[in-house]
Amino acid sequence: MEIISKRIGWSIFLIALAGLTALPIAYVAVAILTPTLDIWVHLWQTTLGEMFANTFFLMFGVGLGTMVLGTLLAWLVVVYDFPGKGFFDWALILPLAVPGYVMAFIALSIFNFTGPVQTAFRGWFGSGIWFPDIRSGFGVFIVMTLVLYPYVYLLARAAFLEQGATLIDAARSLGFNRTRAFFKVVLPMARPSIAVGVALAVMEAIADVGAVTTLGFPTLSSGVYRIWVGFFDEKAALELAGVLLVIALILLFLEKKLRGRARYYQELGRSIKAEPVTLSNWRRWGITALCSTVLAVSFGLPLAQLGTWAFGQIQVGALQARYLEFTLNTLGLAVIAALITIFIALLLAYGKRLNKGKTIGSAIQISAMGYAIPGAVVGIGIIAAIISGQTILNSIYSFFSDNKAPILSGSVTVLIYAYIVRFMAVAYRPTEASLEKVTPNMDMASRNLGKSPLSTLRLIHFPLLKVGLLTGAVLVFIDVMKEQPATLLLRPLGKETLATRVWQLTNESLWEAAALPAITIVLAGVIPIIFLMRASSGKSRKTTNITVEEIGLEGDI
Repeated sequence: MEIISKRIGWSIFLIALAGLTALPIAYVAVAILTPTLDIWVHLWQTTLGEMFANTFFLMFGVGLGTMVLGTLLAWLVVVYDFPGKGFFDWALILPLAVPGYVMAFIALSIFNFTGPVQTAFRGWFGSGIWFPDIRSGFGVFIVMTLVLYPYVYLLARAAFLEQGATLIDAARSLGFNRTRAFFKVVLPMARPSIAVGVALAVMEAIADVGAVTTLGFPTLSSGVYRIWVGFFDEKAALELAGVLLVIALILLFLEKKLRGRARYYQELGRSIKAEPVTLSNWRRWGITALCSTVLAVSFGLPLAQLGTWAFGQIQVGALQARYLEFTLNTLGLAVIAALITIFIALLLAYGKRLNKGKTIGSAIQISAMGYAIPGAVVGIGIIAAIISGQTILNSIYSFFSDNKAPILSGSVTVLIYAYIVRFMAVAYRPTEASLEKVTPNMDMASRNLGKSPLSTLRLIHFPLLKVGLLTGAVLVFIDVMKEQPATLLLRPLGKETLATRVWQLTNESLWEAAALPAITIVLAGVIPIIFLMRASSGKSRKTTNITVEEIGLEGDI
């Protein structure tokens, strides 16, 4: 009876936690369930078809591009020996620190008609030379793929490292060459992690506003922002955002299908690091050239351009007086949001593991939907929730006292809440994927030995989940630093961040002035990325042997 009571209490807690995270999303869902006919007729007659087509192009293009590029690079770095392998192992994740909107305005400045690249081409080949237009779907596809492939690379790399040499040797012993072993054995085993990485990349792509706006490629996300900011039509913006919510649900469904029903568990104490394969010289240097090209275009080029602009601004004395304040505000918000979000994600993922009911599973899935919704819409949903909450709070205060109820909006707490809603998927997906690799036999053994679920989580699961948790926390940290629309909506009066400063300056086409806060965002994201890669590196990974003596019992699990 006591066990049943605890399970019910735990289920109620999980549903309440997921419900609180999903509250702003619920306002968006209500809007799409109560559509306004006039709004949709007008949208259909104007730009709805184009926005739909562009959004689906972006989903397919970025999904395929990040999957191929991220998985290929992860496989090459983990399996083969080539010049610069140790450097590229961690450096290929660095483009994740570059915001899409920063990459977009840098690409525009370099590759547009009046930029240095096209100017040079016309000088070499004549004025009639054709050059792809950066203000197009192709341009957005390239920009978004270059900054989002690290999601797949990071998770695929971790999956390949976890498999170790044993799996590959087993496949080779069956007569498979290395390429066939990759497609027949290694890739299916890594499928859950790759599916998570692709889903995260695609959800960020369809929620992007800055890059698609800069490159003139209207999508549903930019349409939501334009309707809300340009026409102050909250109802229309929320209804259009509801379409993005439906798309996000479809993406999550497809992610589950890509994972399949199979579960792949890591064997504790049996993972042996595979020795890198030595190739012929031209192949070794070919891999180096490929990695160098990807890193140079996705990270080196924007860093060099931002550095040049920022140095020029410092030389002429254009350093913003409040630059240090913006930096400290950004770092503080990012650290707090990352810690809280990853803690909640751990509770939700572990709670779902303990409670297999569809109600809890659905609630948790909905709570992770915020990543597919533009930050501006999350902000609108939170504002709507705050208005309702403020009305209730005012009523309660008026009943007991003549004093006014505290104002809920315009506080750091509300802003942190927005980040949790917006980036829960980023923390939850890597945590869930890591937890799925822990065999249920561990839970059963711990339960038979009298350990509670929380003790099992703390003593057994947590040591196995450190890399997944660290991955989620770093991703949230970087995304919070880059987030613009929700911060612009919900920040306390006078509290600016680096991202809002970049937005203000780029809106006025002051790209050079925006370089200093933009490069600060990039560089501040590099440090946790390097730390993450070192923590998850096969060189520093230690075999984890968990015995019952370590949790105060006798015998081995």
